[in-house]
Amino acid sequence: MASVIQRRLKDMMLNIQVMHVCGTHQDTLERYGLNPLLKDSGIIVRQGPGCPVCVTTSHEYEMAMTLARGGKTLVTFGDAARVPGRRGSLLDLRGEGCDIRVVYGVEDAIEIARTTESEVVFFAVGFETTAPGTAMSLLKEPPSNFSVLSCHRYIPPVLDSLLGMGEFKPDGLIQPGHVSAIIGLQPYEALAKKYRLPQVIAGFEPLDLLMAIYMIAKQVSKGEARVENEYTRVVHPEGNTKALKALDDVFVPRDLAWRGFATIPNSGMGLLPRFSDWDAERIYQDELSNVPSDDEKRGCRCGDILRGVIESHECPLFGKICTPANPVGPCMVSIEGSCGIEYRHRKTS
Repeated sequence: MASVIQRRLKDMMLNIQVMHVCGTHQDTLERYGLNPLLKDSGIIVRQGPGCPVCVTTSHEYEMAMTLARGGKTLVTFGDAARVPGRRGSLLDLRGEGCDIRVVYGVEDAIEIARTTESEVVFFAVGFETTAPGTAMSLLKEPPSNFSVLSCHRYIPPVLDSLLGMGEFKPDGLIQPGHVSAIIGLQPYEALAKKYRLPQVIAGFEPLDLLMAIYMIAKQVSKGEARVENEYTRVVHPEGNTKALKALDDVFVPRDLAWRGFATIPNSGMGLLPRFSDWDAERIYQDELSNVPSDDEKRGCRCGDILRGVIESHECPLFGKICTPANPVGPCMVSIEGSCGIEYRHRKTS
């Protein structure tokens, strides 16, 4: 089947650029060696801002570190805990005596709060995939010593921002399967109309990606710009209505900066006023008032990679100064980061 798709792509004689918005898609491309096959067929594929740990800004990581240094028990996911800041990562703070815990989900964080008298802050990173879990937990009224530092984000606004910038002009978008399982197809329709851009929601197997690219190529060749769903076995047009309701019940859209981008209107998930008792930004606003602004490490081009301007190997630090053992930026840290994925698979291929 893969050879059939490749032959049909070659027969189209297209020369197009496609962007995907998911670190798992990038891993599939690299792991199964799809990029050389696609380039041979006239298709270039780049990763966009689809790594939640990567697009979280230095300022947000510094907020989490400030709270940890202030004596709070800081709880988050493993990748987020390893992202380097001005003076090391959250995990490095353990050496200073800070209480940093790595969990698999928000429920683990709440259980920690139930079994300790410490103030527990959940550093909540992620898109519409992980945000419903945070929302559901807050709707159950967690312990009073628990709070959320919400760095959750909505995907559609950043895509609008990226396309409007015009630095990288894709001929089509591969939309993320996990996010789309929550939000459905409708949020992408505005992008299709505004930018006349083909879009296909894809699963994560090699054939899913190849089929999605073929579907985009067919739209390009016909001059169409529609939202199609290759991942029909998981993604439904209306999305997950229960999860969407939970998001609406807990979060309010707010303007938020993304790594590599300026502030993007209505792209962040802030907590509604009724959840102010669990809102870490409100509770600890005095402590957070002097947190340094964003400061990308010198030479790191993670932001350019997230905008599709360059590929990972084009960063001068890649594989030299910046490696998984000594990461300079989050794109090398996260399992969904383009740099870490490219480094890992090139070294083992």
